[in-house]
Amino acid sequence: MADGDPEPRTPVWGNWVSTLATFVAPTTFIGALLLYFGFAYTDAFYEYFGVDAATLGFSTQDYALRSAGALYVPAGAALTVALAGVVVYYVARSAGSQPVPPLRGLRWFAYGLSACGGCLFLLGALGGFAVWPAGAMGTPLLLGGGLVLVVYGRALFFKLEGANYPAARERLALTLVAALVALSSFWATHAYAKQHGYDDARDLAHHLWLRPGMTIDTPDRLHFPDQQVHETVFPADTHQRFRFRYKGLRLLAESNGRMFIIPENWEPITGSVLVLPTNSTVRVTFSPG
Repeated sequence: MADGDPEPRTPVWGNWVSTLATFVAPTTFIGALLLYFGFAYTDAFYEYFGVDAATLGFSTQDYALRSAGALYVPAGAALTVALAGVVVYYVARSAGSQPVPPLRGLRWFAYGLSACGGCLFLLGALGGFAVWPAGAMGTPLLLGGGLVLVVYGRALFFKLEGANYPAARERLALTLVAALVALSSFWATHAYAKQHGYDDARDLAHHLWLRPGMTIDTPDRLHFPDQQVHETVFPADTHQRFRFRYKGLRLLAESNGRMFIIPENWEPITGSVLVLPTNSTVRVTFSPG
């Protein structure tokens, strides 16, 4: 470069794009996970009452917010196990760096972890093929947890020997293990979200007084199963628009200009859910639960 020539400017757009992609990609992925698990929870919750979640028309924000309760336990359990694993790993690394060889018991502990992991993985595989009833959450937990224990036990053994892990020849296998563990985690969390939604719905069915009470006036008769609501018929000679009043109702959900109404003595087999528009065709009075 000749003297006096201006120094070439370093392009900054590439750095900005790289930084933005690093931030946006994980955010988008996490948002997609929240949306998916929120839908799984909501679908199981309203399916208990005989309502398809697709008919509710919830927004993506609604699904993301509903996913929080379904993710607290899986995320907390995973972080707790990870913290314990990190503590044990650093203890093993400290033992492996000592001039005195580590105790034989620690080596057998590492071997035992890998052996237990292999057995758990085998049980999960058998459960996946319906050889035994592992359950919706049992199968992915056994598969993913078994693989984690196999790799973790091997990593501990290497650290106890003062060697680096992973070895170059095992990196491809570790990549496949990481993919299987991620898939198993996704599978198990989805199963937990479904079960959590079902359990919450069953609990609400026994405590419908927690939902807002409703009194509905309509110009036409509503058809409910016998003895599930209290109906009052106003005289026909009056000039009022609404001729029927219904009490003993609870608001199950409200979305897209529709109210999903349930009797307060709803039963899983004989109960029903009524859908009414939120417009001037009905008159609604809410009361505390």
